[in-house]
Amino acid sequence: MDQWRVTALGDGAVGKTSIAVQFTLHSFTEAYDPTIEDAYRKQTMVDGSVCHIEIVDTAGQEEYSTLRDQWVREGQGFILVYSITERRSFERMETFRQALLRAKSRQPPLFILVGNKCDQSYERQVLKQEGENLAQQWGCEFIETSARTGHNIEKLFIHLIRSLRMVRDGAELPPEGGAPRKPSGGSQKGSKKPARPGGGKKGGCIIS
Repeated sequence: MDQWRVTALGDGAVGKTSIAVQFTLHSFTEAYDPTIEDAYRKQTMVDGSVCHIEIVDTAGQEEYSTLRDQWVREGQGFILVYSITERRSFERMETFRQALLRAKSRQPPLFILVGNKCDQSYERQVLKQEGENLAQQWGCEFIETSARTGHNIEKLFIHLIRSLRMVRDGAELPPEGGAPRKPSGGSQKGSKKPARPGGGKKGGCIIS
């Protein structure tokens, strides 16, 4: 059975805990209790194969940055989460990405950019196009979710597990991480070249 450790990074109150709880327990609570570190576990089926997923929910506050580096080093896949209702959380995504790259300097990290709280469109401060553009710039994949309604939560983790399996089976990651790509060499004449989920040389992909 596959076992995967996924680490959630992002500012406080963006919904990292709610995403983990919605995926593992199919529930949502309005109460906000700042996290230092917590872990949520679920056994699920992805493409006909059972896997065990552990989601590590990390503190967004800067005073826990040293601890966060430790959690990142132990992670295999990452979700970088911001709230579409809080522009500062989006602007801080580069800070979390740089922390991720530093902590995983020996191996490019696999990560997905996540815009949470998409059910609160009336309070939107970050356009979907802005998230797509940032993912394009980073060469990673992008999805908007709602931990409240469950929209795209299952899809996020299933897609992440598929990408982790691709890397395990030989797919490459760009030097600065992001979305995996299958090796381009060794294809037979007349055979189709495998597509990269992240698109072209840099590009990103919107999970739909």
